[in-house]
Amino acid sequence: MAFQRLLSTSLRQRRLALAGAGLLVLGIGGAVVWAQIEGDRGIAPVASTGDFEVTGVEVNTTGKDAQEARVAGWRTATRQAWQKLWSQRGQGGAAPALDDGTLSGMVSAIAVEHEDIGPHRYIARLGVVFDRARAAGYLGLQGGGARSAPLLVIPLLYQGGVASVFETRTPWQKAWADFHTGESVIDYVRPNGGGADGLLINAGQVGRRSRNWWRTILDQYGAEDVVIPVARLERQWPGGPIKGTFTARHGPDNRFLGSFELTADNEEKLPAMLAQAVKQIDALYVQALSAGQLNPDPSLNSAPQIDPKLISALIDKLPPPRGAAQATGASSAVAPIGAAPAASLFQVQFASPDASAVDAVQAALRAVPGVQAAVTSSLALGGVSVMRVTYAGDLETLASGLRAQGWKVTQGAGALSIRR
Repeated sequence: MAFQRLLSTSLRQRRLALAGAGLLVLGIGGAVVWAQIEGDRGIAPVASTGDFEVTGVEVNTTGKDAQEARVAGWRTATRQAWQKLWSQRGQGGAAPALDDGTLSGMVSAIAVEHEDIGPHRYIARLGVVFDRARAAGYLGLQGGGARSAPLLVIPLLYQGGVASVFETRTPWQKAWADFHTGESVIDYVRPNGGGADGLLINAGQVGRRSRNWWRTILDQYGAEDVVIPVARLERQWPGGPIKGTFTARHGPDNRFLGSFELTADNEEKLPAMLAQAVKQIDALYVQALSAGQLNPDPSLNSAPQIDPKLISALIDKLPPPRGAAQATGASSAVAPIGAAPAASLFQVQFASPDASAVDAVQAALRAVPGVQAAVTSSLALGGVSVMRVTYAGDLETLASGLRAQGWKVTQGAGALSIRR
């Protein structure tokens, strides 16, 4: 009896020990996962409004006091930025002579990159942002050109022998977050790097080839394909020059598009070098888009493609309902059911800064003739949402109906991207 009590006590202690070990393992595993997503990692991208930004405008002005000198500096920067913007847009000769009031009305923001303020002098390097709607008329622009499909950006950085994307805050991620994408014809989808972004998008994701996993990632962010701008930084010595090798890659197969090299004199010049690299990589993607190399990979389209003719043929084989002939008269023939257009399922991507934007898109879709249902399948307030639309017609007709309402529509494989 004593031996049985001793054995029972021993078994109970062993079970408690095993349970404690299991809880310890679960605790460690949870701590590892939490360690991968905790902390202030994200860098929010700037707004992609499409406004025109001119950076690096140098001014040196004087005045009766510091405030007057500063106002004169901002006015001078606006004039210089207008001339620079005219040249950047490919216009020849001098920019149209506009008075200071008209120029000030076109400016939506002044970005101070660096400034020194004295009692009577103002020395600064400024950035001037012109409102697109107000400046487009003077620049001879009407609307925007054709844009690419939504492309997820994975800014991959190699430095110190370590590859990283969103695991930590990096200067390469910040350069892409600061890039004004509105003027580019590439529709970049930029994660902020916070929350679970570090788990979903990491350096290992670039090497994966599984289309199922890529579809999961792209659906999460409302993108149709992926671009991978790669930066490799090599520091010659502490405090010395930094050599950067930059590569533009595209697609789940990590296809090479182009490469170039830049050099920064020291760490202080690194942000400027990375900002220039982002612009050059964007130019490579624009060239690839013009050459037809940025079309979404067909293997990433998970929507089933069903031939409408096959559906019509199957419907035609169904027997007519009872009493149909009597209802329409004995001499009349039953109208072929297959004559009606088959309903198809499409995806519509749109920017959703708030709930009212989602309601507006849903109302616009339901107002298009032939739309049978419009349901939000992926909601991302403050980002890009996806709506699943059941439509009795083809994708081109649906796009035409939305354009008639004033939407700007980009057509992809079984999907549309709309914006105002």
